[in-house]
Parts: sequence; C-alpha cells; structure tokens
Amino acid sequence: MTMPSIYRKRYIPDEIIHLKDDEIIHIDEEKIVTKWNVLKPRKDFSKGYSCYFLKDGFKISKFMNDKYELVYYYCDIIDTVFDKESNSYTFVDLLADVIIYPDGKVKVVDIEEIADALDEGLIDIETSKKALRRLGKLLDIVYEGKLFDLVSGYLGDF
Repeated sequence: MTMPSIYRKRYIPDEIIHLKDDEIIHIDEEKIVTKWNVLKPRKDFSKGYSCYFLKDGFKISKFMNDKYELVYYYCDIIDTVFDKESNSYTFVDLLADVIIYPDGKVKVVDIEEIADALDEGLIDIETSKKALRRLGKLLDIVYEGKLFDLVSGYLGDF
C-alpha cells in the first residue's frame, strides 16, 4: 500500500503546506497517526506525534522537546479532505485549538480567529458552526477525562 501524502491548510495565515517529512506510522478508516519534527527550529519543542481523527474532526498532537519530554498536547479542530486521484489528505485547520499542559491545565485558544475569518470572508457560517460544534465535542471529551483513552497506544506513554 502506498502511503498517502498529507497537507496542512490554514486560513490564517492563508497557506497550504506539504508535510512531506511527516512519517505515517498508523492509518485506518478512522485515524492517521504521524511522527514529525518541527518545520522551523523552535526552543520550546522540536518533535512530536499527531493523531488525526478523520470522522470526528480533530487532531491531537503530543509536542515534545529534544529530550522527548512532554511540553503539552495541542488539539486542532480540523476538516479532512481526501483526494483519491492524488492519494492525498488535506487537513484544514478550522482555527480554534485546545492546549493541555502536563499539569492538566486546559486552555482554549484562537477562538477569535473564527470571527476574524468570518469578517474577512475566509470561511462561511456553516464552516464556523462546524468548527464550534467540533470544539464543543472535543472539550466534552477532555473535561470527561476521556482524551487520553482516545490516543492511548498512538501517542506513546502519558
């Protein structure tokens, strides 16, 4: 089986990036798990794993430093587009994100970007509603303490 190519599309900033160096380590109908290094050097983290939940519309990533120590979990709200002809997935960032720190603190970030993208005509109302509903579903999972059950075995030890 030829592994698909994966891309990240963002509205803010407007870009599509081929994640050519991300290694797909698991793929099935419901999820794709990748192992990656940062695209641009950073001091706070350098590598990680991501688990894309294709039907649920979110990606959970484990960000680690050079010593493979957990920095935080970063959860993106996404849309998934599969192009059968090119055997590629494009993961569209729907702007709102959730960060979970090692001490358990949960922080929702970038929610104002949904309003900004609406104001600028980058997304429509249906996309905004989809993003907010997926964010709500993800937060329910986080607050019920079930997030790590979802990714257990895919993103390493917790």
